[in-house]
Amino acid sequence: MEAETTSTTLTARLPILNPGEYDLWLMRIEQYFLMTDYSLWEIILNGNKVLKRTVGETEQEYEPATAEEKQDRRNKMKARGTLLMALPNKDQLKFHSYKDAKLLMEAIEKRYGGNKESKKVHRTLLKQQYENFAGSSSETMDQNFDRLQKLISQLEIQSEVITQEDTNLKLLRSLPSE
Repeated sequence: MEAETTSTTLTARLPILNPGEYDLWLMRIEQYFLMTDYSLWEIILNGNKVLKRTVGETEQEYEPATAEEKQDRRNKMKARGTLLMALPNKDQLKFHSYKDAKLLMEAIEKRYGGNKESKKVHRTLLKQQYENFAGSSSETMDQNFDRLQKLISQLEIQSEVITQEDTNLKLLRSLPSE
């Protein structure tokens, strides 16, 4: 009896950074790298391996010679290139000068992640949008629900917990009378 082999090919779409949704993008880009090639995510987190050898009393960088060193170099370039492709087109030139994937990720975080004050303001704005949420008569019930669910997801990313019961009540109360 022959054993059947099946192969499954996973394809994941590269998440593109929307300037106002850095936290959500960070979660998605991490999942993307974990699904496609975990070693690239490790390079982003830990930085590149610098190939150095001691000559006399000084350390000098050298070109990769072994297959493993060449693979590390390819992964370094692939991690950096993938991060650059995940940026909006208008911002790719701003970050192109970063030659290290870890430094590039830190620069992206600094530019889009915001500081504590901006995160607090963002959380407050999201809370106000949730409190003032109203269903539109020009949208279907599904569209209203999707808008509310997106708002709740953004609040959860900001560590705001909204119970399912509150969500249901908010949706029902916000629906237009028709």
